[in-house]
Amino acid sequence: MKQQAEKVTLYLALIGLSSLLTFASYGDRDDTGQKEDLKNNYSIYSLPIPEKLDFAGESVPIKEAQVLESFDRELLVNTYWQSQTVLFIKRSARHFPVIEKILKEEGIPEDFKYLPLIESGFMPVVSPAGAVGFWQIMKATGEQYGLEIGREVDERYHLEKATRVACAYLKEAYAEFGSWTLAAASYNVGISGLKKQLERQRESSYYALNLNTETARYIYRLLAVKEILSDPEGYGFHVRTKDRYLPLETFKVKIDSSLSHVSHLNKKYGINYRILKYHNPWLRMEYLPNPNNKVYEFVIPKQEDQSAESIEEAPSVQQP
Repeated sequence: MKQQAEKVTLYLALIGLSSLLTFASYGDRDDTGQKEDLKNNYSIYSLPIPEKLDFAGESVPIKEAQVLESFDRELLVNTYWQSQTVLFIKRSARHFPVIEKILKEEGIPEDFKYLPLIESGFMPVVSPAGAVGFWQIMKATGEQYGLEIGREVDERYHLEKATRVACAYLKEAYAEFGSWTLAAASYNVGISGLKKQLERQRESSYYALNLNTETARYIYRLLAVKEILSDPEGYGFHVRTKDRYLPLETFKVKIDSSLSHVSHLNKKYGINYRILKYHNPWLRMEYLPNPNNKVYEFVIPKQEDQSAESIEEAPSVQQP
């Protein structure tokens, strides 16, 4: 045993010495050797620009130098910010099916599925301005379109309901501008804000406007993410199906009473608070007062050993 330990110690010492010699040797490398190593062992590529681009069926004037360079910037940023884009690809596998279905039902072009991705990265974030959820909806906008927003419940975090609100906004913007590209840009700067710029600059196209930096990059980022996610492997992203965050098997439980604590639900369906919150981020507290007996739908992940009877049976829990 002692001899074996001595062998291991000697082996590690030799590895350490070898590493030190290599480091010392490399540390003394001259500029010529350094440049040669960089040339032979490290490669970053400029990216070919597609000859044709469109958003929601509307052509992009990609031949114009400033349009091409603006798109190129976002394509490079999102291609070489690899960790973020891999997460985009993984998360989209779970959330795109839900969003695509609603967009189709609402008559909104499918390209708008990329909008919440660039807004939030499919994370339930809050912006410095107070915009909330995947679609980054402001409180006034959410309430205008009928969302419940309060201390215990904030439906801006409800994916399906927030998507419906975004669709309503986009239809209103399209009716105003007659362009899906301008409708998308207005999602960032507001309908009145974009209308003001169009009138002030006497232009009718997004690509002709001189805008603040964030809005000026907005559509190009949307186009870049669409381009990459439409052909991930073409941009060097190899994400296996098994590595994507696929849709989870769930069912819905309708509750029209108050909950003194969601632990009642957790115990009944064999989950914990963290899991419940992941599937129901619109519930902001650990309890639910419901004096008007509004019907709330809780999404519950299906357990492998769950029987059909336990799924169909709605819990009977009351606020004391």
